Amino acid sequence: MTMQATEIEAIRKSVTVPLPVEKAFRLFTDGVNSWWPVATHSIGHEDVEDVTFDPDGKRVYERLADGTEHEWADISAWEPPNRFLLTWRVNPEKIGTEVEVRFSADGEETRVDLEHRGWDKRGASDRADYDGGWDFVLGKFVGAA
Repeated sequence: MTMQATEIEAIRKSVTVPLPVEKAFRLFTDGVNSWWPVATHSIGHEDVEDVTFDPDGKRVYERLADGTEHEWADISAWEPPNRFLLTWRVNPEKIGTEVEVRFSADGEETRVDLEHRGWDKRGASDRADYDGGWDFVLGKFVGAA
């Protein structure tokens, strides 16, 4: 008798912001410090001084006031202003997942589609935590736009 693994569905979120694609992409990446809720959604919380998308170094990381850095993700694909793909590994104790974010024109606005996948390796409870977390984080992005 063989057991089949149950596939855990990817998290899919979409928001629309009143910005052209290029500006939406830049706000999400270069402007992440203006909207990402580090107090609740980071490793260092109140001590986070900076969050950086570094396409040259192929990583996303936070820097604390004391200079300590914590890795969030490896950048697997960087296609401004339309898409980026991350190997998300905020918690080094757990297997990484994939976060893909796409930016597409929707009239004079931009639709931002986020897909967070790879939950088969991590489990349904981790997925549930991130499902609500992405709603909160993307709400901050929309507010900043």
